[in-house]
Amino acid sequence: MTTMMIQRLTVLAAAMVLAGCSFAPTYERPAAPVSGDWPTRGLSTTGTAPAGTAASALEWQTFFSDPQLRKLITVSLTNNRDLRIAVLNIEQTRAQFQISRANQFPTIGAAATGLRQPSTSGNGSITSTYTAGLAMTSYELDFFGRVASLKDAALALYLASEEGRKTTQISLIAAVANAYLSLLADQESLAITQQTLDSRVASLQLSQLRFDNGVSSELDLRQSQSLVQAARVSLAQLQRQRALGENALSLLLGQPLTADLAVVLPTGQSLADRPLMAEVPAGLPSDLLALRPDIRQAEQQLLAANANIGAARAAFFPKISLTASAGSASNNLSNLFNSGTFGWTLAPQLFLPLFDAGRNQAGLEVSKATRDIAVAQYEKAIQTAFREVADALAGRATLGVQLQAQQAQSAAEAARFKLSDLRYQNGIANQLDLLDAQRALFAAQQAVVQTRLLQLQNQVTLYKTLGGGWKEASQSSLETRP
Repeated sequence: MTTMMIQRLTVLAAAMVLAGCSFAPTYERPAAPVSGDWPTRGLSTTGTAPAGTAASALEWQTFFSDPQLRKLITVSLTNNRDLRIAVLNIEQTRAQFQISRANQFPTIGAAATGLRQPSTSGNGSITSTYTAGLAMTSYELDFFGRVASLKDAALALYLASEEGRKTTQISLIAAVANAYLSLLADQESLAITQQTLDSRVASLQLSQLRFDNGVSSELDLRQSQSLVQAARVSLAQLQRQRALGENALSLLLGQPLTADLAVVLPTGQSLADRPLMAEVPAGLPSDLLALRPDIRQAEQQLLAANANIGAARAAFFPKISLTASAGSASNNLSNLFNSGTFGWTLAPQLFLPLFDAGRNQAGLEVSKATRDIAVAQYEKAIQTAFREVADALAGRATLGVQLQAQQAQSAAEAARFKLSDLRYQNGIANQLDLLDAQRALFAAQQAVVQTRLLQLQNQVTLYKTLGGGWKEASQSSLETRP
């Protein structure tokens, strides 16, 4: 190797080492546009801050203690198409990052060329040139960090897709849990409605008997008939609601509900008899920045937009690229690989933009506007997370009190109905009092079921909004868990 070639390779290596200056702005995380603590005005704080493992560190297998629900969630994580798309998005963005990273290195391959052209001597002869060997295509020396900035942006988008997959998993787990609880509540409501219908049918038979014997008026009979039909209307509505709920759960699972996945509330049990979920501490709003994958996703997208500004700024500066080859060269194809035919070429090129009709400036403005949009989206993600957690905490502080009051009301209505029925059977009270007690008891019982459902779903929502549900349980804990 000649001294001149060594010197040139040394210069090339030094240029590659010096390359990498970045014009990307120094990243500073925007201040969180929320309060430093959760709102508690007008709410009872008793029991709203339990101790325990943070939601983001609590595996969903531990949080949900119902075995059937855990089975449903496992199936959904395997078959749900939204989660599958999120995983494929990761693969796509990872490949894009690998492409951007590869642009930082030269591309070298085998090349063969042949060139025939008229001789410049003017005698009408044809000159031929044939080459074969290794060639490096146009390789950009990244002095101003354009390629590195594009690589950093691709990396941030890849990491954002990872966080997006976690967000999708959290939402899926919460949706499956809420659908499961809704089906259990529908089944309990169906049992209550069926009991109410049976009771009203029995009352109608008694009213018909009393009317036939001239003891009561037709008005009493028609009122009993109306209540029976109202109960049948409620029963049909609940049956349709349950069917729709099963269809929704099937979509979340990504497969039909088989016998082993059926949601069944055992006879004699209520929604309150199902295994409870673990309580989780709320922590502080600042914790959400590190715990919620959707916030981390928004920050990675902001980092990508910030890196793109560096690439847009670098476009204003000279672009230096190299093309090189080394191998055999000959004027005769048959002598191409003979000894003494070695040759090489090195062709550096510098391009300095002088006039582009404002294209580079517009590109810089686009990248800055995109960064500002990403900042607003990041801040909105924080505000949305704060509002979701605050709503869930408000539910935890009030739904328990509401449920206790409605349970007490339901017990009072049950006692009222029993007394009204005794008075009616003994001819002390009229049928209107009995029918009114029946309606009030049915409404109170249904309200208890719905409030209990809201309380359980609020626990799921709080777990979700605090960033829980993406962490998988370790193998050892799975082996010891019943």
